[in-house]
Amino acid sequence: MSNTNTKKIKPLVPPVAAAVLSAIIPGLGQLLSFRIRRGLLLFFSLVSIMGLFIWRLAVIAHREIGIADRLAKSFSREPFFIIFICLAIFALWLWIIYDAFKTAGGSADKSLGIFVLILVMFFSLGWQISEINVGKMIREFPEAWPPLSRILWPWEAAVTRDTSSVTAEAAILVDDTKNPPPIPEYIEGEPYIKSTPTYGKMSTLDADNNMILGDTIHLEGSGFEPDTETFIYWEDSVGNEFRPRQNGKYVTLTTDASGGFSFDLVIPYRLTPPSAVGQQIHHVQARQISEVGPVKASEPLRLTIVLMLETIFMGMMATFFGIIFAIPLSFLAARNLMSGSWITVTIYYIIRTIFNITRSIEPMIWALIAVVWVGLGPFAGIIALTIHTIAALGKLYSESIESIDPGPIEAIQATGANRLQTIMFAVVPQMIPPFVSFTIYRWDINVRMSTVIGMVGGGGIGFLLVQYIRLLDYKSAGIAVWFIAITVAILDYVSSKIRERFV
Repeated sequence: MSNTNTKKIKPLVPPVAAAVLSAIIPGLGQLLSFRIRRGLLLFFSLVSIMGLFIWRLAVIAHREIGIADRLAKSFSREPFFIIFICLAIFALWLWIIYDAFKTAGGSADKSLGIFVLILVMFFSLGWQISEINVGKMIREFPEAWPPLSRILWPWEAAVTRDTSSVTAEAAILVDDTKNPPPIPEYIEGEPYIKSTPTYGKMSTLDADNNMILGDTIHLEGSGFEPDTETFIYWEDSVGNEFRPRQNGKYVTLTTDASGGFSFDLVIPYRLTPPSAVGQQIHHVQARQISEVGPVKASEPLRLTIVLMLETIFMGMMATFFGIIFAIPLSFLAARNLMSGSWITVTIYYIIRTIFNITRSIEPMIWALIAVVWVGLGPFAGIIALTIHTIAALGKLYSESIESIDPGPIEAIQATGANRLQTIMFAVVPQMIPPFVSFTIYRWDINVRMSTVIGMVGGGGIGFLLVQYIRLLDYKSAGIAVWFIAITVAILDYVSSKIRERFV
């Protein structure tokens, strides 16, 4: 009976030499003590941290030249971060030296402290590189709350009613005083507005884009609905209208008990269009808008419902086409089925490589490619999701095939069954539960992804959502967000019920 040799390999250098070598090249002492993994991990960790730190200095102080100047400038901007990383790098370097000494002496440090320090340093660098600013997030929350609140509770925009408007206007001659338009004639019982005077100089911008206020006109109105909000509009000489601002707010007023109002308005800034010739006659309007008729679904609500249905069917069609291609390919990507000869092994590696490459490209990238291929719309989204689904399901299916119980396969083969019969009667019955589970899960993923790829032109609710956000229409965007959340929740519930039945 032979004894097992449990003697440890002796380090190539004594402890002091290992420490000195690790001081010169971090981790070298551990390597010479045959702690290969530990030495390489410490070396690459310290080198990576120092490289990221130097790169960050170049970003923070990008106008400075030289490490010293960049370090000084970065310290003036981010003193806490610079001090912490410098001290941490020095502490890690000393710790690596001490660890090399202990390792070469036969009493290797088995604690995780040095690796905790490395993780803390990477986290600190990640915090800085990601430009996380909790203070700014807290300070600017009050300004962000109004649009956020419209997204969180957008239902006022989900319904609408027909509107009826009451308008009166007065003509204003701008940047001229000759032949100003007359004051409008008052007609009993009709809305009326007049300006005093009927001419004036418009607001302008100086060389630094600072506003130089124009003349002030006095507006008086009557004949409007009493105690009702009234909006002021300005129409330029070619018919383009906008709402003027004063003190940073749109000019809005409320009529008195008799339906009248009186206030002063600074003539707003407006570029004169090149097509405008001759005297520039603008118009100031007072407009009351009232809702009439029954409540009905708004356009954002109708569009959201239609495109949400489109999104669901995009996910369903992509899953369906993905299953059709993934199932046969998954058999070719299963090692236990393709290990019979060098030809089948070659096919196995080719299919696996295609799966890995295809899965590594996000559906949004595939959507951009599909948009170039077939144009904007849901078809591009279906192509993108189908390609990614084939790769994802093919990998999951093949792995489930590789993990099946070999017993039934051996029993079927013992009866003289060929390869096709073996797959049909020994492999397929074991595959059904995981196949159903993976398929339902992928459908859920495809519906979620359909809401994202629409942002790059792949159709569905995502396309509508990004348009609303770009237009700063947060209530309409909120309707889309709510429908996405509700749909995903319903699909998750349905998926769980299907899994309970088949898995």
